[in-house]
Amino acid sequence: MSETGAEDYAVVLLVEQALTQQDATQVHSLHEGLDGPVTYHVLLPLEDAAARIESAMGSLTAGDMMASPSMPMSEVQLDAVRKDCQDRSHAELEQTLEHLRASGAVAIGQVVADPPIDALAAKVTEVDGREAIILTRPHVVAEFFHLDWTSKARRRLGVPILHLLEHESFDEQAERYGEEGITGL
Repeated sequence: MSETGAEDYAVVLLVEQALTQQDATQVHSLHEGLDGPVTYHVLLPLEDAAARIESAMGSLTAGDMMASPSMPMSEVQLDAVRKDCQDRSHAELEQTLEHLRASGAVAIGQVVADPPIDALAAKVTEVDGREAIILTRPHVVAEFFHLDWTSKARRRLGVPILHLLEHESFDEQAERYGEEGITGL
């Protein structure tokens, strides 16, 4: 409940990376006509240190691997990568919250280590979320096979799910994907 006695309209945002000011303004504009207060609960998955290391290792060519002996990373090096991933994730969350607040929104958030859809489902239940918004970069293959976050969330949650593409205006999304510029609810 808000100070005026009206019930908060909870929106849970699952974001893949920090939102730009444009992203935050667009999200906030979706709820400007509501009578009661809106609170945005932002979830940003912790950057996966293991995936980051695998990606870096995968970019090595066979010649690079032959030229230098294969040395496993020490625990100290792994801890440094993990800490860097945590620091980056928290910085991206803070940037997102700042942008939402600058647009006039009430926003709180957290970095989550759980699988993203599990964290989304838990937060929707915890805050009695009225809707969920998932903001991602385009993932054509995952979306085609319905393995993306939005498809998984639609199968699991009983609230409207809106999928927006980060760093694109509503008009740009409409040009790319049709009338609404979003995937169906």
